[in-house]
Amino acid sequence: MTAAGERIAREAAAWAVRAGEGADQAALAAWLAADPRHRAAYEAMRATLRGVRALPPSAVAGLRAALPAAPPAPRRSLVLQACCATLALAVAGGGWLAWDQRQGQASFSASYATTRGQQLTQALPDGSVIALDTATRIEVRLYRDRREVLLHEGQALFSVRRDSARPFHVSAGAARVTVLGTRFAVRHTRTGLQANRAAVAVEEGRVRVRTGAGQETELGAGQAVSSAADGRLGAVASVAPGAVAAWREGRISFRNTPLALALAEFERYGQTGLVVRDPAVAALRVGGSYTLRQLPAFAAALPEILPVRLVARGGHSEIVAREKN
Repeated sequence: MTAAGERIAREAAAWAVRAGEGADQAALAAWLAADPRHRAAYEAMRATLRGVRALPPSAVAGLRAALPAAPPAPRRSLVLQACCATLALAVAGGGWLAWDQRQGQASFSASYATTRGQQLTQALPDGSVIALDTATRIEVRLYRDRREVLLHEGQALFSVRRDSARPFHVSAGAARVTVLGTRFAVRHTRTGLQANRAAVAVEEGRVRVRTGAGQETELGAGQAVSSAADGRLGAVASVAPGAVAAWREGRISFRNTPLALALAEFERYGQTGLVVRDPAVAALRVGGSYTLRQLPAFAAALPEILPVRLVARGGHSEIVAREKN
């Protein structure tokens, strides 16, 4: 195991124990968001903790005896001491890899990615289907008792085959989505609309969204929510089920969106050739639904719908304020 992997495993063990003792949720959310590997290690350690808490006292005592002698921790329960012992054994035995072997190897593991302007639809062995939008990276692991997806970047639509014995989890930023069978979209991007937030929208069925800050909500068809990097959930909003993941149809929708964000969203799919430097112009609001092929029409329409004009500057056009008469 690498030094970095061992460090992450030890930190995850510490957070898993501290979570039951009233840990600083904001600090935990920040740690989870700092590295995609943190959440996987943290969830693994939490699962180990739950398993230890379910053990009989004799088994707990056996776990404690398996460790070298160490000074007792003050005011710590027998179960939590044993949990620490189990977590320490997991780290000493190879951290995440050792835990993975004890809990059962993934029956299927794969990574998928799309480049700028590319989309991909991928069927999984369990019958679920994932549609990836432009510039998206995900990891998939299917286990005997659960199905895990890590969305590193981008957005994807999940059509999940129902399996009550294997819940389907999607981790993105500070959010974790859990379902049995449904159709929903998850977005986590560094640019464009809802940048640096994890956004979830449900087309059919129900999902549970939980964040590293301990906040949780359930969404039904036609509902959406997003979480900030620190794990704070926003208000649940309504969305037309047919509008979920409109990118499948090659469409982008804006609703009272700052011009700069609208351009950044178009840029996720390809070069626009448009720039805006004036903060006042960047803050102008736009709306409507556009196909990705309509970028030239969108650019040409800007002077008609906003007090701006296009100025050619070398290989691009700058959007500037229109002079007042």
